[in-house]
Amino acid sequence: MAKAFSVASWNVEHFGAADKQKKKPKKPVKPIIQFLASQNADIVAVYEVVGSIVFDTIVTEMPGYQFHITEGPQTQEILVGVKKHLTSFFTQRLEFKSGQETLRPGALLTVTVDGTSYPLLFLHLKSLTVPKGFGLRDDMTERALKFRTALDKAAGGAGKAPYLFLGDLNTMGMNLTFSNKDVSGAEEIARLTKRAQGKKMSVLAKRHEETWWPGSTSSLQPSNLDHVVAADHVGFKQFGGAPVDVRGWPQEPTAAKKDAWAAKFSDHALLFFEVQKV
Repeated sequence: MAKAFSVASWNVEHFGAADKQKKKPKKPVKPIIQFLASQNADIVAVYEVVGSIVFDTIVTEMPGYQFHITEGPQTQEILVGVKKHLTSFFTQRLEFKSGQETLRPGALLTVTVDGTSYPLLFLHLKSLTVPKGFGLRDDMTERALKFRTALDKAAGGAGKAPYLFLGDLNTMGMNLTFSNKDVSGAEEIARLTKRAQGKKMSVLAKRHEETWWPGSTSSLQPSNLDHVVAADHVGFKQFGGAPVDVRGWPQEPTAAKKDAWAAKFSDHALLFFEVQKV
């Protein structure tokens, strides 16, 4: 199958947030943007973007892209860039805030290739393992899955929309005080997988399962937080036997080098995939 487009999806924690004492970003912005640009993806999505300094730098370093950014009272935005040769339409979807004013909206990008429209919904779901955080993720995920019904209708029939939703889905589980009813991160992912199957969608396999690195001295373990969920009839290029490549700290050979990569860039790895024409 021929390539339709490629996507790089990356959570860069507090990207552009200022160090109040030094009055400049906590991490240098330019190296992060250069790493993103080096992926040469047709579409890029960056989560947790803070401040206009990121936008100014990224349009300078990546001049071949048209950029869009979510906006509102939330402090961390989703930035989406599309190569200028692609035909696309961007909208901000407030229903994915689940009624919480400070949560991020969904960023919906519809890309048209050879007459076929591919809807991509970029999401950064609520974190935290407390019941409220789990409940909000559950609601936002359900909205993302149900959204396929509307997209299918627009595409002319059930199962026709080549729909994907992706991003930092924060599948970290839920902890209950004084209870044996905790939900592990793996169980939350299994639940997402089962729910997706009901909509004829799949949680795509990744070349490396864990996408978040807490640091080698942390009591926490690396976690599987970032995902791509796609309609079953959409095809993908394979990377080492998986449709999603995971780039960044997982490629470093030692814990010390993983720490160094995360300190320079992000504690999240970058997801890269290539959609084939439907």
